[in-house]
Amino acid sequence: MTADFSLDGQIALVTGASSGLGRSFAGFLAKAGASVVLASRHIDQCAKAADQISGTTLPISIDVTDPTSIDDAMRTIEQNFGTVTILINNAGMVTNNLLVETPTEDWRQVINTNLTGSFLMTQAISRSLIASETTGRIVNISSMLGVVASGQVHAYAASKAGINQLTRTSALELARHGISVNAIAPGYIETNLNRDFLNGPAGSKIVQRIAQRRFGQPADLEGILLLLTAPAGTYMTGEIITVDGGLSLSGM
Repeated sequence: MTADFSLDGQIALVTGASSGLGRSFAGFLAKAGASVVLASRHIDQCAKAADQISGTTLPISIDVTDPTSIDDAMRTIEQNFGTVTILINNAGMVTNNLLVETPTEDWRQVINTNLTGSFLMTQAISRSLIASETTGRIVNISSMLGVVASGQVHAYAASKAGINQLTRTSALELARHGISVNAIAPGYIETNLNRDFLNGPAGSKIVQRIAQRRFGQPADLEGILLLLTAPAGTYMTGEIITVDGGLSLSGM
């Protein structure tokens, strides 16, 4: 096999890395050889996660909705590691309300964190890569809810649909600079944050609609994440890849 899945020499930045999927993504990238920056607003949790990862890591505080916070973080990263070559836009939040009961501030918070945050991080990393004439990879974490409709998650679903188009438009514009942009759209992936819900009555109903009759595990995303960040996937850009065990085949 000639495909290269090594990330040796790469510098990866994972937002929302203090827990959940972000923590897992950081571990996957470190295992593949990258130096990994674990970023979130909770630097203490990022530091704890970094200590548990074997490899070169750097915990850092960042608010993806604040350009000043992003600029400060970028300077710190460049001083310690150099130019970020891999960005995982994972920071996100969700609220659950009926449309007519959704507070305006909840809508703004979700859109700002999920969509605007991904835009600002993509912008910052792209500027850095272009200035240094370095190729790079950007992976946005979308969701099947960006394509398939479901009630009571209006802001979240809209933000993920926006991320899908941000992925495509960014890929089109940045390809000339050797920067690829793709997205992973997971279904229900079991983490510490949702385990009780998925193992409860609601989860037992959901799993019956999943073709594989099981919830995903973070490890189910490792292969696709490495494909989108390693040399083996260089010719892919602008793709939104669904990983949901077949749930979207049957609708929500």
